[in-house]
Amino acid sequence: MKKLLFLLLVSVSALGWGQNNALFDQGKEHYKNAKFQEAINSWEKVLDNGKHSAELYFNLGNAHYKMNHVAPSIYYYEKALQLAPSDKDIKTNLKFAENARIDAIEPLPKTIFKRWYEQLAGILTYDGWAITAVAGAILFVILFLSYWFAGAEAKKRLFFTTSIVSVFVLLVGLAMAYQTYSDVLNDQPAIIFSESTEAKSEPNMGSDTAFMLNEGTKVQITAQEDSWVHVLLANGKDGWIPASDLKRL
Repeated sequence: MKKLLFLLLVSVSALGWGQNNALFDQGKEHYKNAKFQEAINSWEKVLDNGKHSAELYFNLGNAHYKMNHVAPSIYYYEKALQLAPSDKDIKTNLKFAENARIDAIEPLPKTIFKRWYEQLAGILTYDGWAITAVAGAILFVILFLSYWFAGAEAKKRLFFTTSIVSVFVLLVGLAMAYQTYSDVLNDQPAIIFSESTEAKSEPNMGSDTAFMLNEGTKVQITAQEDSWVHVLLANGKDGWIPASDLKRL
């Protein structure tokens, strides 16, 4: 019975995999023939089947860009970049798509400490920093025991010094693991999908308009109240907009 269930699961998986590949190839063929909406329809079916990949999102971004769909093209390039953050083609096409936006938002200048932190945080994920902290702890135990049982004075100084370094590695790993994990939890980017929307000072239509946003602009969601979301821009401005006017990444 178990073998039968296993074979059934394998067969279903293979069938789904084959169907997704056929739809993906069909979309590529439509794209080559400049049938961009048909290509989008094929690739969206792949998404509906639960298949996600940087290549799939990249192709969707390209098709929407060809059709001058500003918000969807930026959205799918951003989705592709989340899965392949170092891909140069995705970054290049994203810049082209961003040039079609109306809003030109200048980010706030970063302090030197902020730049240092971002460079350091970019080296590893929070899992990587956690592993670094564990490695530092293990190394400290080994080096401290070596120091304790070492007979020669020179060896004691060497083991003591390196154990202090391992403590530093442990503390940095712990701090970075905690902070980068917190960054991931608080990172809620979204793309404005409505042609234009008014950012309000409070989560209701009767409040004052703080500023206007247009399609394709990237925002950070910091809070939600009923059908309103509080967004923060790269230039430091913030306001409330209807949740229906944006799409979370």
